[in-house]
Amino acid sequence: MPTLTANPVSSFTQSLGDIPPENVVFGRSDVMRSVHDRLIKVAGANVPVLIQGESGTGKDIIARMVHGLSPWKTGPYVKVNCPAIPGTLLESELFGYEKGAFTGAYGSKPGRVEMAHRGTLFLDEISELDAALQSKLLQLLQDGQFCRIGAQEDKKVEVRVVCATNRKLEEEIQNGTFREDLFYRINVVNISLPPLRDRRGDIPELANYFLNFYNRKYNCRAKALSPELVAVLEKYHWPGNIRELENLIKRYVILGSEDAITNDLVAREPQYLSPEINFDGPISLKKITRQAVHELEKKVILKVLQNHHWNRKQAARTLGISYRALLYKIREAGLPPNRSRKPPQPALIAENRPAAD
Repeated sequence: MPTLTANPVSSFTQSLGDIPPENVVFGRSDVMRSVHDRLIKVAGANVPVLIQGESGTGKDIIARMVHGLSPWKTGPYVKVNCPAIPGTLLESELFGYEKGAFTGAYGSKPGRVEMAHRGTLFLDEISELDAALQSKLLQLLQDGQFCRIGAQEDKKVEVRVVCATNRKLEEEIQNGTFREDLFYRINVVNISLPPLRDRRGDIPELANYFLNFYNRKYNCRAKALSPELVAVLEKYHWPGNIRELENLIKRYVILGSEDAITNDLVAREPQYLSPEINFDGPISLKKITRQAVHELEKKVILKVLQNHHWNRKQAARTLGISYRALLYKIREAGLPPNRSRKPPQPALIAENRPAAD
């Protein structure tokens, strides 16, 4: 059986990039100090790690810290964003292929598993893997072996696997979309990241870090945030977590106006908590309540659809309703029937994010 002896050079092998200081990543909250303690303990052990948390809570940063604190930190760090690669291509991207394995395979190509030899393979949004790839990943974790597409022999590789997901894999197991045996293989050590709303005391330090970072990056001189704005940030519900805070501070650095982001935050607050009431005539409690419930239902459905990357069948399972009922509610709420027709979102400046995933 062939054994890999060297790390292939590839553009997919990433540097660790800008990792914020530990006091910024973990802050002062008890829950994040527990995350820090667990990370320190697990980093030196060659066992799979599962990082769970909502989108934008910093899972990528934690994965890079696991690698950077491990005995294999001099080896490659290879990240695979599972939802970003079409399912038909993901197997060849992960495991590689031999010449002639399929139409267009004019030469052999190593996969990202090989590229991560004697280093770390980070599988972001692991729940997106289909059943066949889950089976091949299970073999890799069990035996340290894999097979390129079209190859006759398995290859052996030394790689530390770190996975991340914003979903509850226990529910995916019950739904039949994720293998239970794979879950136990990747969940040797679990690191759960809290949403930003559960660590509000860390917001001022995070905001100040992003302010200084983007002032340097864009050669700007945005002033320190006022106490009034910091108070607003601490009260906001942060559905996008640290990534949303980062983008907001980035916008402030570029525009140089606190009013721009204050107005933005107010606009993002859930409107169903303060329905419009016309006091010039009779007030129908039933009508106002029905409208508020309708708006709330619309927001919940949209949030679940976005969380499942607009997969309506998965969204229906999560909401506990039939697929047909979900389609009816989508039409009733005036939502687009599929992702390709989603309303345009406010444009954000695309940059490498130093502190969230």
